[in-house]
Parts: sequence; C-alpha cells; structure tokens
Amino acid sequence: MATGRAKAPARMEDLAVLPLFFRLKGKAVLVAGGSDAAAWKAELMAATGADVTAFLGREAADAALLALEADGRVRLSGADWSAADWTAFELALGDCVDEEEAQAFRARAKAEGVPVNVIDKPDYCDFQFGSIVNRSPVVVGISTDGAAPILGQAIRRRIETLLPKSLKDWAGLAAGLRDGVNARLKPGGQRRAFWEHFVDLSFSGISGPDDGAADRLLARATQVAASPQTGSVTLVGAGPGDPELLTLKAMRALQSADVILFDDLIAPEILELARREAKRMLVGKRGGRTSCRQEDINRMMLDLARAGKRVVRLKSGDPSVFGRSGEEISALREAGIPVSVIPGITAASALAAGTTTSLTHRDCAQSVRFVTGHSKKGALPQDIDWRAIADPTTTTMFYMGGRTAGEIATRLIAEGLSPETPVLIASNISRPDERRWHGTLAGLGEGMAEIGHDNPVLFGVGRVFAKTVAVSDRQALVPRYLKEARPLPATVYSNSR
Repeated sequence: MATGRAKAPARMEDLAVLPLFFRLKGKAVLVAGGSDAAAWKAELMAATGADVTAFLGREAADAALLALEADGRVRLSGADWSAADWTAFELALGDCVDEEEAQAFRARAKAEGVPVNVIDKPDYCDFQFGSIVNRSPVVVGISTDGAAPILGQAIRRRIETLLPKSLKDWAGLAAGLRDGVNARLKPGGQRRAFWEHFVDLSFSGISGPDDGAADRLLARATQVAASPQTGSVTLVGAGPGDPELLTLKAMRALQSADVILFDDLIAPEILELARREAKRMLVGKRGGRTSCRQEDINRMMLDLARAGKRVVRLKSGDPSVFGRSGEEISALREAGIPVSVIPGITAASALAAGTTTSLTHRDCAQSVRFVTGHSKKGALPQDIDWRAIADPTTTTMFYMGGRTAGEIATRLIAEGLSPETPVLIASNISRPDERRWHGTLAGLGEGMAEIGHDNPVLFGVGRVFAKTVAVSDRQALVPRYLKEARPLPATVYSNSR
C-alpha cells in the first residue's frame, strides 16, 4: 500500500514578536502627554477596564482627553510624568516630544520595572500596538512588527469581513456554558465535538444566540455524553492548488480535523492551514505511478471514523468531479459512518477564471461538458459518445487526458469537428509554475508533447478559446502575481499558427 506521512512542518515558525494579551481591568496605567495620540492610547487602555492616569506636564489636554475625563474614564494630572509614583503602575505609555525625552521616559520605566511603549518610537518600546479586530471577548491582534502598518490595517479589514458581529454574543455564551459542559463531558473527543458544533452555529449566519440557546446546547451536551463516540468523514475539495481558492467551509473542516488523508496533488500551503495537531497521511493516486488502492483508502477512513476520529479526506479540485467520491461515500454509508461533502473549485473553473474565459459564452457555446480522458485501465474510455462531444456549439473540458490527447483529437476530427477548433492546454493550474499552450485541435498532440505529462493537465476544446489569444495570459495574471510576489506562469505558444 503506497501510503505515507507528509514531512511534518515546524510546529511554530520564527516570530518577529510574541503576541500577548494583558488583563488590565482594575490595573493602573500611566499615560504621558496630552496629545490626540496620547488620548487614543488612554481610551484604548480605558476600554480594557484599566485605571488610567494621564500626566500632562506643561501640555494642554486634547479635546479627546477632556472628553474621557468628563466621562470618568481617565484621570488627568497637571504634574509631569517624572513626578509620578511609578511603583503603582503596570504599564507606561508616553507621547514624547523628542529623542531625549523618549530616552528618559524609557529609562525611568525600565528602572521601575514597568513595561513601556513610546508612541511612534519603536526603538524605545517593550511592546507594540497592532491593529485590533474587536469582538470582545474575542479579540484579534495583528502586528507587522512596525514594518508595514498599512498592511496591518488591510489585514484587519479582511478579518472584519470574516468575523460576524454576532460572534461577541456567541463568545459570551461560550463563557457561560463552559462549566456546565465540563461537568457533563469528559475531556477529549466528545467535549471537542460539542464545541465544534458550537463553532458551526457561531459561523452559520445566525444573527446571534436566542434566549433558549443555552438550555438547548446543555441538553445536547447531555445527549453527547450518553451516546457512544462515533467519528465522521468529510470529503473536502482543495481546489486546483492556489490556497486562496479554498472555501471558508473547507478551512473550518481542516481546522477541526483529527486526521487528514490527502491526495498527492495537494499543495503544501493548503496543508499548512490545517490544525497543527491533526495527523496527516498521504494516500496519493497519480496516473502512471504507484498509487494507494481505493479499497485501502476506504478501509482507512472506516477504521479511523470507527475509532471516533474526525476525518478529512482532502481531494484536489472538487470531490464530485472525477474525484472518486461516489465510491467513498457508498462505502461510508454502508458502514453507517456520517459523511459530508464540501465542494471545491474544479480545475476547469480555475482555468476559465485565470484566462478570463467564459466557458459558455453565448456567441460560441450553448453548453459545457467535463469529460474524462482515460478509463480505469488508463486507456481512452470506450463508452464516450464522440459524435455528441464533437458538437461545435459545446465547450468540452478534458480531465486526465494528457496521454490520450492525440487519440482524442483524432476521434473528434473524425466525427466532423474542424481541425482548426481552438484548444487550450494547461498544467498545474493556479499554481506558480502553471504552463499553458494555445493552438488548434489538429496540433493538440504537439501541444501536449510541449506541456508534458509530469504534472496534472487539463485541456479545453471549443470556440470560446479563440478569444484567449486576444488577451495576453501574462497581462491577465500580472495583478495577482504582483501582489503575491510569485513568478508568472510560463506560456508556450503553438508554432503552427
């Protein structure tokens, strides 16, 4: 059996800074300065419940500071920070006018053993403030170690769109349920299964927990405790390779898995998104190479699920498009194992997007077909209706047809499809080393020889690909690849045109 384990990634890569979360409720915090920047830091500290005193010295208090004082959230002192009793403070933050004051402020803080932050002067800081996403008690902090604050803000905006506003209420409910759940469920699989269900509810689009949510969830915990522990299997589509094409639902499945059985074609960057504690097992299947038998994969899924594991079967592309998902689903259902499917972006859709091609452009095609290029025995399937596929008003996408491409072209031309019909071949779609060949049906064999069979190959036949030559592949891909700082895909053009 050709199984194995992927090389384990480091449990933690190097960190520029260590993210820490201070509990400051009721703790004294010193703020030096009366500026708007000092006011913002004072307000941030007050939001944590800290007891904040702002020392103004000779400065006039900013209007924002005066408003905080009026609300009773901050105390103002006309004294200079140097006259303060530093032994009472847990943190010190200063808006210093020059390097000399910044150096003195830091020296005083260090002498008193108080962590210090000098605003906009990172060389004098023990800690930094990153961008914050606030769903308290869920708080997300983002740091770029001062290298790119604008990038930190952009990341914050992206995370803001992913975390529903109701998450605050769900997190509060979780805090209230914890003791009750712990009393009903022992540590381990059952307790984690309960909280995974809770997380699914939190991100399900529900506006927030209603008044009866706590009682229903505690009742569920009681039911879980009385039920035998049973695992499950989720078939997850990983897409064509680019990690950014992974769905949010697939991400959540990877983050909750105990075991991941992954295909040979899965990009390492996608495995990096999985829960670090999850066991990763390679069950690769590649045409023309030693592969793990489907029967062995089925047996592994059954054994792991019966042992109570949450299993993710991670498949390239979409599990339902030439992914052998039907056989796996049948085996699991017959054994009574809960199974679900999370779709992925199939290679044909990714190629269409990457080349800005409409597979069903109404001027060229009234339908699209996905066709396998080889049978179980590796040869061209014998039961394909070639006359129907040769319809010039159809776009046909051939999967796994690298070694049978020449024969496919011969069959289509024999059934009346013009030898000049446009063809687009692509390998390693959506990955940094993606390659393409654009030509005609008559030159399909030649193009496949140039692209090669070592990597996953897809090719499309149809008039919609005539428009591909009008837009440079490189120009279409430049914006994305500039952002990702990855090399542009190589494009191989037919010499026959």
